[in-house]
Amino acid sequence: MSQPVTRITVLVENTVHRSGLLAEHGLAFWIERGARRILFDTGQGLALSHNAKTLGIDLSIADALVLSHGHYDHTGGLFQSYPQFNRTRVYAHATAFDDRFIQDRDGRARSVRCPIESAAWLTSRVGAFSETGAGPIDLGDGLWLTGEIPRTNDFEDTGGAFYLDEACTQADPLLDDQAMFMETAQGIVVLLGCAHAGVVNTLEYIRASTGQARIHAVLGGMHLLAANDDRMARTIHTLRQMDIQSVGLAHCTGFAAMVQLYQELAKRCFHCVAGTRIELD
Repeated sequence: MSQPVTRITVLVENTVHRSGLLAEHGLAFWIERGARRILFDTGQGLALSHNAKTLGIDLSIADALVLSHGHYDHTGGLFQSYPQFNRTRVYAHATAFDDRFIQDRDGRARSVRCPIESAAWLTSRVGAFSETGAGPIDLGDGLWLTGEIPRTNDFEDTGGAFYLDEACTQADPLLDDQAMFMETAQGIVVLLGCAHAGVVNTLEYIRASTGQARIHAVLGGMHLLAANDDRMARTIHTLRQMDIQSVGLAHCTGFAAMVQLYQELAKRCFHCVAGTRIELD
C-alpha cells in the first residue's frame, strides 16, 4: 500500500543558515502528510510564529500539536501563540507541566519548566487536550506518538543534572519524554525532541512496537552533550547496526557529539537547522 507524501519542515532550531529566519535554543517541526498538519514542539516562543510566516506556514491550521516533553525550549512557543491553536488538539504527558530544574556547573539550580502553568490552563485555551502516558498513540494516517518510552539499557540516562525540586534532591526521570514516528515507503522516520529517554531506547521501542526493523531516518535532538565515550560508542554502533540512512542532527545533540557522529557515520548525517525541508515518498 502506497504512503502519502510527507513533508517535514524545521521551524525552530539553535542554528539557521538562511536570511529572514530566526535561531533560538529550541526545536519545532512542522509535518504535512495527506490532509494532516502536525506541529511537533514549539521552541521557546521567540522564533516560532516569525519563522512559520517567513516559510509560508499557517500554524492555525494544525490539527494536532505534540509536546515531546515539558521543558521551556520545546513548549514556550505554545504559551506565546496559543490563540492560534483554538482548533488544535494538543498531546502532552501528564507531568509536562510540573516544576523542573537543571543544576548548572556552579551548583545553582535553574528552572527549565514549561511556561504553561497546568493542563487545566491549557485545556481552556486550545481546541482539545489529550494526556499521554503509555503508548504508542495513533495520530492517524500512519503518524504515531510513542508515549512513555521504557528505559531498558544500562548506558543511557536523561542526559543532564535534571531535578524536580530547586534544592536538587529529587532526580527528574523525565518520564514525559516522547518521540513521533511515521511510516513511509523508505521505512520508519523518527522525530526526537531531546531523547531524554535515550535515543537507543527510543529506537528500540519503536522497532518493537511496530514490528518493523527498518528505520530510515532519525531527526532531532539526541541530548548527547554530556555523553561519555561508552555511550557515544554504543549509540554510534546502534545507528550503524540499524542501517539508518539519514541522521538529522539538531538542538541538544551537542557539538562534540555531532562531530563524532559526522566522522563515524560519514555521509548519513546532516545538520537539521531552522528552514530545513525534507520530502519523503
